Amino acid sequence: MIINWFTIILLLLSFLAIIYVHKKHEQYPVSLRTAVRVLQRKRDYDPYVGLAEKLGHSADDKLLIIHADDLGLAKSVNRATFDALEKGGVNSASIMANCKHLNEVKKYAENMPGVDFGVHLTVTNEWESYRWKSIMPANESQSLVNAVGEFHVGIKKFVLKAKPGELKKELQAQINKIRKLGIKPTHIDSHEGALFFKKDHFKVYLEVGKKNKLPVFVPKGVDAHFSKGFPKPKNVIIIKDLYMARIGLKKSEWKAFYLNTIKSLKPGLSQLIVHLGYDDDEMKEISVNHPDYGAKWRSLDHEAVTSVDFKKALKKNNVKLVSWGEIKKVLFDD
Repeated sequence: MIINWFTIILLLLSFLAIIYVHKKHEQYPVSLRTAVRVLQRKRDYDPYVGLAEKLGHSADDKLLIIHADDLGLAKSVNRATFDALEKGGVNSASIMANCKHLNEVKKYAENMPGVDFGVHLTVTNEWESYRWKSIMPANESQSLVNAVGEFHVGIKKFVLKAKPGELKKELQAQINKIRKLGIKPTHIDSHEGALFFKKDHFKVYLEVGKKNKLPVFVPKGVDAHFSKGFPKPKNVIIIKDLYMARIGLKKSEWKAFYLNTIKSLKPGLSQLIVHLGYDDDEMKEISVNHPDYGAKWRSLDHEAVTSVDFKKALKKNNVKLVSWGEIKKVLFDD
């Protein structure tokens, strides 16, 4: 029997790669099965056929959603996001229903009918001294919160402790709260991606989207959850090309990162996610000891997308901006 050493080495390398992916995400627990599917690029669903054409474009067009996360988190975030919306630096945003500064968002939406606002479903905390609680009473969300009713800090605790039944009630309560403000959400997405890791939580996320007739944002890679026994729902939009400033990006390279992103866009639907705010006292206090997505990060994002060069890059590269609101009409008004 001739041993094919190349095959053995290849199998060993594949096994090590699977273990690497699994261990890499210890902070965000993923199953070995999901790790395998991510590496194998297994996809048991059909992409949404004809989306570009139904949006009024061609399959060869570069379609882009420029999306601001965390609306409502702070006055600084609200002001910067509203400014970017008005200057064309972003064309979509999502609201954190558990935060303190929703009245400003409500007033803005009243004055800007048709503005593209989704719900940034939030189930985790990350800041040192600025925390949010569940909308559902603590006795109805015990698996989601700590002893004082605040969401767990970090994704791992949420993934390990959250019960699907309590999670479903909380996500629905967040959508209801935004609707009570008079805002008609255009989509849902997940703060910190916390709803993407455990299959049971991911299913709840999709069920809530379906119940509320809302498009559901799912980034490439997370779609590894789908299988023949768990088909992709029609209202799920897989974003194959997702862009966001990476942790470790040098301040001097910030603007170039965004300009290069625009230049590198491919035909089809892409999304650029930004985190906006100003480098002011409010945002500095919120993000103390947390430079990632903190005050300076947010001001750099704002400066980049509202710059003249960014607008020129969009035009030069013939990028067509589309919104989640347009996608919602395609999915649910046909």
